[in-house]
Amino acid sequence: MPGPTRTAPPPALLTDLYELTMAYSYWRAGRDAHEAAFHLYFRTLPFDGGYAVACGLGPVCDFLERFCFGDDDLAYLAGLTGADDAPLFDRAFLDWLGDLRLTLDVDAVDEGAVVFPNEPLVRVVGPIAQAQLVETTLLTLVGFSTLVATKAARVRHAAGDDAVLEFGLRRAQGPDGGLSASRAAYVGGCSATSDVLAGKLYGIPVSGTHAHSWVMSFDSEREAFSAYADAMPNNGVFLVDTYDTLDGVRNAIEMGRRLRARGQRLLGVRLDSGDLCALSVAARALLDDAGFPDAKVLATNDLDEHRIAELKAAGARIDVWGVGTRLATAYDEPALGAVYKLAAVREPGGAWEPRVKHSEQAAKASTPGMLQVRRYSAGGTAVRDVIWDELSGPPEGDGVELLRPAFRGGRRVRADEPLDVARDRALSSCAALPADVRRLVNPVPYPVALEHRLAERREAMLREDR
Repeated sequence: MPGPTRTAPPPALLTDLYELTMAYSYWRAGRDAHEAAFHLYFRTLPFDGGYAVACGLGPVCDFLERFCFGDDDLAYLAGLTGADDAPLFDRAFLDWLGDLRLTLDVDAVDEGAVVFPNEPLVRVVGPIAQAQLVETTLLTLVGFSTLVATKAARVRHAAGDDAVLEFGLRRAQGPDGGLSASRAAYVGGCSATSDVLAGKLYGIPVSGTHAHSWVMSFDSEREAFSAYADAMPNNGVFLVDTYDTLDGVRNAIEMGRRLRARGQRLLGVRLDSGDLCALSVAARALLDDAGFPDAKVLATNDLDEHRIAELKAAGARIDVWGVGTRLATAYDEPALGAVYKLAAVREPGGAWEPRVKHSEQAAKASTPGMLQVRRYSAGGTAVRDVIWDELSGPPEGDGVELLRPAFRGGRRVRADEPLDVARDRALSSCAALPADVRRLVNPVPYPVALEHRLAERREAMLREDR
C-alpha cells in the first residue's frame, strides 16, 4: 500500500503586503543582503495551561523548500499601485523576486516537544529581505498548529488511557483550518480523525460510522441498525440516541448477536446527547449483561478537556471520546499570539549586533541575540529550561538543546518524519513534565529563565533605550 501523499505548501504570496514592501525597501536601500536573526515564539500559554506542544514544523519545511514567486505572482504584484497610482514595485525588484531562492539557516523545535512562553520555536537566520518574506507564513503555520496540538494534548491528558477521536472538520474554520487542525490534533495525541483527506495526506487513522439521519431515514431504529449491520458488518458502531437511548442500546445488542453469528462483532455504541454519565453507566451494564464486555461506549456532544475530566470524576463508563468543535477550533483561545522578532543584525562580513525591542508594555520587550533553549532533566522529568545566546556561550550544566537544524543555506538538512513520531514525542514529552505543571486547572509554572549573561545584557540594553 503506498504511503501518504503531501498537501501542496502555501504559495509565496500567502503573506502580508508589508513583508513585500519591507523587502522592496531593503532592496532599494541596498540592504537586502544584510543578515538578520529572527525568532518565532509566543508570550503567554494558551487555555490557562502549564505548557504548549510545538507543531507545524513539517508544513514549514515544505513551504521553505518550495518557496518561489511564479510568473502569475509577479504579474499580480506588477499591477499593484501606490497612492499616486504609480506601480508599487519596480520591475527590477520583481525580476529579483522571480530569481530569488532562499539561502536561510533555520533551526526549530521538534514537533511534539513541549514548549513555554518566550522560548523560540523557530529561529531564522540569513539575508534580512528573505527572512522578512517568510515571516507571515511561518507564523500562521506554527501558531494555529501549536494551539490545536496543545488543546489535543490537554484533552488526551483528561481522557487518561481512553482513546480520543478528532471529529471537528464540519465545525472548523474552513477547509484549510480543518485539515491543519486534524494534523495538529493527531500530533497532540488523538488516535484518529473523521477527516478523510487528512487520513490520505498525513496517514492518520480515520474513524466514523453513521449519523442520526441514517436512523431517521428508516421506519424504525431496528430496521436502520439492521441495514447498517448488513452494509458495514466490519464497522459495527451504532449511534443509539436518535430516540430512546437505552432502547437504542438494546437494538444495538440485537445487532451484535447477529454480527457474532456471522463471525463479526459489535464494536460499540455512541452516545451523543443527554446525561452522558448516567447513560454510559446504564449502557455499559446492558452490554456486559448481554455478553458484550469488549464493546466500547463512545461519547460525543461538545466535549473538551474540562467536560471529560468532570465525566470521569463522576464515574462515567466511557471508553472513547469524540471531540469536535472545541478541539478543531481551539475553543476559548482564538489565537496563540505568536510573534516573529528581530534579535540580531550584521552587515556582510561584519560582526553580529544584538537588537532589542523596547515597549511600553514590559511583556512585549524582546530578547536580543542568537537564542537557543537548553532543557535540564532529572530522573526522566524535565525540571527547567534556560534560554541562552549562542553568541555568548552556553550555560552551565548538561542539558538538551531544543532548537535543531532544519535548513542550512536554504537546503533542507532535517529529514521528514512520520506523523506518528511527532505524536509519540508529544505523549512522552508531556509525560516527562511534573504532574503539577500538567494540571488542567491552576498548573504550577514551569521554570524558564534567561542565562545570566543574556539577562544582564538584555536589561542593560533596555535601560539604555529608556
